[in-house]
Amino acid sequence: MGIVFSVLYLAVFLAAGFVLARRTLPAAGPETQLVFTAAFGLVLLITLPALFALAVGFTLPAALLALAAAAGISLAGFLSCRSASGRVFRKQSAQASNVSYSPSLIPAFWVCVLPLLLFSIWLLHTHTLYYKDGAYWCGQSTYGDLPMHLSFIKSIAEQGLFPPSYPLLGGQSLFGYPFLCESVSSVFLLLGAPLKIACLLPQAVAMAAVFGGGWLLAKTLLHSSAKASLAFVLFFLGSGFGFAYFLDGGTENFLRIFTAFYETPTNYVQENIRWVNPIADLLIPQRATLFGWALLFPCLALLARFALDEEYRLWPALVVLAAPLPLVHTHSALALVLVNAPLFLRAVLRHSFSWKELIPWLSYAALSAALWLPQLFGVIFQQTSSGNHFLRFSFNWANDGDNYFWFYIKNIGLVYLLLIPAFLWAGKKLRWMYAGGLVILTICEFVLFQPNPYDNNKLLFIWHLLGCILVANLLVDLVKKVSPKSVQAILCAMLVFTGTFGSVLTLGREAVSQYQHFDADAIAVAEYAEENTDPRGLFLCGTQLLNPVLSLCGRSILCASGTWVYYHGMEYSAQDAAVRQLLEAPSDEGLAQWGIDYVMIGPSERADYAVDESWFAAHCTLLYDQGGYSIYQVNG
Repeated sequence: MGIVFSVLYLAVFLAAGFVLARRTLPAAGPETQLVFTAAFGLVLLITLPALFALAVGFTLPAALLALAAAAGISLAGFLSCRSASGRVFRKQSAQASNVSYSPSLIPAFWVCVLPLLLFSIWLLHTHTLYYKDGAYWCGQSTYGDLPMHLSFIKSIAEQGLFPPSYPLLGGQSLFGYPFLCESVSSVFLLLGAPLKIACLLPQAVAMAAVFGGGWLLAKTLLHSSAKASLAFVLFFLGSGFGFAYFLDGGTENFLRIFTAFYETPTNYVQENIRWVNPIADLLIPQRATLFGWALLFPCLALLARFALDEEYRLWPALVVLAAPLPLVHTHSALALVLVNAPLFLRAVLRHSFSWKELIPWLSYAALSAALWLPQLFGVIFQQTSSGNHFLRFSFNWANDGDNYFWFYIKNIGLVYLLLIPAFLWAGKKLRWMYAGGLVILTICEFVLFQPNPYDNNKLLFIWHLLGCILVANLLVDLVKKVSPKSVQAILCAMLVFTGTFGSVLTLGREAVSQYQHFDADAIAVAEYAEENTDPRGLFLCGTQLLNPVLSLCGRSILCASGTWVYYHGMEYSAQDAAVRQLLEAPSDEGLAQWGIDYVMIGPSERADYAVDESWFAAHCTLLYDQGGYSIYQVNG
């Protein structure tokens, strides 16, 4: 029943999203309505439970109050749509609509979006708690990140705190991650959905918004379905020349793509190949990027119409879609600001500094700032100011030893080689839009925004998206000048093959990859801990990546893997040292000092530490002892 309730709950929010989409773009075709229904539905699903949770905690009442609010929006919208004034509004707005319905759009949009959407949902299914032979399995790209996301999702629902506590580090109250991309799934746990379903339901909607939003952005800028489709392919399936490293050495070297761990044509660190495929390495494993782009791409599509076509009535919709971005995906929020900057400059120059003409821009900026500043000062800036290695200077982000231009040529390939001629070929509006991408590129080449230099690509991929649109415009125009059509077809096939072969191989690798995450014993101890321990209790256990009480039942632990905590900018050396001290030389005073409530000792603890189990047996209460796992409750 929890799954049924969750699906119905999601349907109500999508209905509310449909109402907002119809109100924003009343004359748009079904493809546009689909994308903005998904985007507005996600905004409501992200923000409404969070707003009510500030008052009553992240609990079932907060989820039900959010449901009532979404149902109210749906009902009001549907009643409004039936009124005569609603029909007049649609007729007037149709004159301003840039992406109106046309039967010719359906094949291009769906041929691009639907296959990748279905494939990505399948990858999410096989990469997220895939149950087989009594164990949970995952794919290559989710092996490292998924356990962290599961811990966030589960802990928010289990502990009911909002803003949530940080479960990876005992004694740390500041949540070191944009948590709204996690709470959007936590709400389904409150409704009784299994953890896997709670993860996948909003992710499927977000995938639709990302793929559809990317296509609509290209269509809005290029006014051509063929160009939009090529831009879509170059971005989501594009790759550089990394496949060349697997063509020498015979069949064994080539097949290594499908068997080795992270040795693919788009992610081969040994040869400085770091420009990953966005589906395999960003959207599937990284929830913040997925939900951030699900809001950002539709925002950019609206922004193009607002700024370049001067459809100023769209600014309230932009504010709504962007409202939660800082706490969903901070990189996407920053990208939106940077793309806005040159477009605002264009508006100022076009209107000769006439403030009256700039009122829509100023309203958009003022209301967005009012919604963003509490998020930035309340969470984001606190994290960056107190954390380690945020905002530091470093040239050429992740390039490790290659010539500057060769690094980008071999990583990005065809699109990078054609950027300059494509920019010269483009019209003025397209150049202004791409200027925002150049701002992103310039800043990212000199400033690192997180401890991990790799994470700058979350910004750089927005520059790349605009570059793919620029290059698609050039390529389609040039190919059309070739005759006969048979030669055009051959030329198109060669260009697409060259630009996508590496990503096709990478996605093939993801499709066949399979790794065990949690075995039956780990699942059993997590189920016991969830049913028999305090949701807000603190566990002492090892710092291993795969921890069942952390990831599967959402309990906070003294110190999680440094692979996560370090890259969140957290100082964790004291907790890390305390884990070893308390496991190997435990004492009542030490456990009390750190506020430890429970101790879990499993295979990883016994392998990584000289655990003094006899002390725990003598001084603590044994709650569970099966399958190589023991849970002790600290007395007193």
